[in-house]
Order: sequence, then C-alpha cells, then structure tokens
Amino acid sequence: MASFANGIIKDRAAVAAAITSPWSNGQTEGQITKLKLVKRQMYGRGKLDLLQARVIGAE
Repeated sequence: MASFANGIIKDRAAVAAAITSPWSNGQTEGQITKLKLVKRQMYGRGKLDLLQARVIGAE
C-alpha cells in the first residue's frame, strides 16, 4: 500500500491531469481489449477471413 501511495505522490502532476481532464481513452481501450480477446480465441483455428468475420459479427 505504501508503494502505491508513493507512486501517486511521485506522479502527482499526471494524477491531477487525469482527474481534471475532460478526455478519456476508455472507449478506445475497450475496443482494443475486445479485439485482442477475439484474436486470442481464434489463434490457430482459421485464417484472416474467419477472424474478420468474427470481429465484424461482434459489432
């Protein structure tokens, strides 16, 4: 816990910017995470066309 607190104190400017900034990467990160999950599930099962069908079908 102390290590976590020390990290926040060290990066005080970054933490303040993250809290006060109106911008977020949440939507982008979610899409990337979903794509990586599908890619891992399909590893070794098919070619690019099957992966593409799976990703487009997930939307």
